[in-house]
Amino acid sequence: MSDELATVRAEALAATGSPALLVIDVQRDFADPALLASWGVDEAGLRSVADAISRTAALVTAAREADVPVVWVELAYDTSRPWRASAWLRTGSPDSPTGDFPCVQGTPGAEWWGLSPLPTELRVRKRFYSGFAGTGLAAVLDELGTGWLAVAGLTTECCVLATVTDAAQHDYPVIVARDATAAYTAELHESALANMALNSADVRSGDEIEALWGALAAEAVTS
Repeated sequence: MSDELATVRAEALAATGSPALLVIDVQRDFADPALLASWGVDEAGLRSVADAISRTAALVTAAREADVPVVWVELAYDTSRPWRASAWLRTGSPDSPTGDFPCVQGTPGAEWWGLSPLPTELRVRKRFYSGFAGTGLAAVLDELGTGWLAVAGLTTECCVLATVTDAAQHDYPVIVARDATAAYTAELHESALANMALNSADVRSGDEIEALWGALAAEAVTS
């Protein structure tokens, strides 16, 4: 992306409406280093996840200070409503037991990790990868008057990518925080960012997103 296009995109955001920050799936089953290490995630992957969580927490703080709504999108797997397509992909049978599915609602694995919502902040629970699939997320954003989205969380190639793709298809301009997202390998992370940059999102650093919030807030005060 050229510097000129980046500037034009940033300047155009003011006309789209207010921003919101989506925080996606920073939950124990996707973030606890002990669990990830048991899956074979190497030290580089563990560092990437930890760094992304720290940067996401900083973005949340900055959003709150800038009066940008934070919407928490979380996997809440319901064992009484199995995800048959996922079971088929993982085991070969759509009707196989899925008791090892991550983030089963009401279990410690579904709890937020390293950061958490305020009681007043909106939470959207999902069954699938995308925060928009079978949820009220679009209605929540509409109620907030959201014009564009910043996105952070886990994991870049899976739930972040799926949610960002659907956000673009719901006609939201989306900025993905490259340093506040992570996958378990650098290759997956970079490939997913490249995919989103090509098809569905502007990819920037957390610092750049915070600067955009600040600039838009300052413009609102002077206008």
